[in-house]
Amino acid sequence: MGKFTAYKLPLKTLAEGTHEFDYRLDKQFFVNMEYADVRDADLDVHLTVTYRNDLYRLAFKITGTVTMLCDRCLDDLVLPIDTSYEVGVEYGDDYNDESDDLIVIPHSDSYVNVAYMLFDTVVLVIPIKHVHPLGKCNRAMSALLKKHRAHGTGEDAELEDEMLDSIDAADDAAAPTSDPRWDALRGLGGDDSAE
Repeated sequence: MGKFTAYKLPLKTLAEGTHEFDYRLDKQFFVNMEYADVRDADLDVHLTVTYRNDLYRLAFKITGTVTMLCDRCLDDLVLPIDTSYEVGVEYGDDYNDESDDLIVIPHSDSYVNVAYMLFDTVVLVIPIKHVHPLGKCNRAMSALLKKHRAHGTGEDAELEDEMLDSIDAADDAAAPTSDPRWDALRGLGGDDSAE
């Protein structure tokens, strides 16, 4: 059994009308695609196929998460995926996928494999830079990066310093500090929710 046989859509056996299919994409799917950037995946795919007048309309809805490495701190970064994609498929003399919204497959093919359509749809949604939001990176790694990076000169070095300082400031602001003297006074005020 091939790696992607589960993603073969049997077009010639479908009756006219609407048909629904569900797929699950996990880490193994991306391993089979030889795409090492995705370290883990938990994606649900709902495919609606509408067949009318010799045209198959495929509507994909993909939701879930993928886990990648943060480019800045190398910790796991979980990215939400919520996207949709539509494409038409029809039979013709030769295979042709030059159009963005129509694929022509030969009459001799009884199915179309949607694995690569799913892969392309997910990969195109993933941002080019994989970084945590400010203040969410690993603090120890951010400190090491700041300590060991090559000190340049000019605007680039100043921009790097500002970025790393803003990360440190956001990390410090995220850590709540409490003064025990104020905590004792807050306890004297009673229940604030009654106001």
